[in-house]
Amino acid sequence: MHESGNMRYLFLIILAAATLLGGCGVWDSTTEYTKETWETTRDFVNPPPVIDTDSYQFTNPNQEKLAKLISPVDGPLTTLIRFVDDTDTMPGIDWLDLLMARFPWVDRVLVTDEEGTIIFMQPQLPVKRISKPLVFEGVWRQVRLLTVVDYSDLGPEMYIGRPYFDDVQFSGLIGVGFDPRSLMRLCPDPKALIIIHPGHNVWTLGADVDKEALLAVDWEDILKSEVQGQVKAGNRYYTWLTRYVGKDQYIYATESVDPNAEGSWWPF
Repeated sequence: MHESGNMRYLFLIILAAATLLGGCGVWDSTTEYTKETWETTRDFVNPPPVIDTDSYQFTNPNQEKLAKLISPVDGPLTTLIRFVDDTDTMPGIDWLDLLMARFPWVDRVLVTDEEGTIIFMQPQLPVKRISKPLVFEGVWRQVRLLTVVDYSDLGPEMYIGRPYFDDVQFSGLIGVGFDPRSLMRLCPDPKALIIIHPGHNVWTLGADVDKEALLAVDWEDILKSEVQGQVKAGNRYYTWLTRYVGKDQYIYATESVDPNAEGSWWPF
């Protein structure tokens, strides 16, 4: 981290070789109870988000297909984003237990100090290790959520990072990691859904796609003025919709049913 005028910049490098805090036994002893309790009450406290796509009057079959694919995926992701974004102090065991109970597809939770050293991580020995230092960069007075994707031999791991504070003093980062392909399994037809990390990679669960062609699309230029549309990649057409996670953009896509279809129900 460094000072520049009156603006303090957050530049955290989270090291894979971390010094962990003790007290993880408390986590282990409370997780089972908390998860069981949450399972019996969550539908009352936090009803699962559902988009009734049947109630929309679709005029575009491409957008209808994409909407039905992403609604059971984007709902849980949006809920996780809100859950993490609402936390601006060092989380306690109750917060950590509740997060893992509500979002069973989350692989890892970590907390760092202001220098980026991990002071707590659950699980302590994850199956998917951090392959290289995670770099989060932002202006701490402006930033809320940041994302970093680690591409390990076992596949992508997306980290949602959020700074936390002691009073108004920046104290470190909360990181929540998950494999985006785990979320895609909630989709009614996982092989039909594509998630694009512009400039980096394409995530699928067996979809027959030309990844190089999709990455060759000039997404940086398109996203300057568009939030949805149709693109041609290789010899196929794909209908897409952008999704912000914090300040970063990712793209939901699927192969178009009818590239010549017109009409839209998107509210933009």
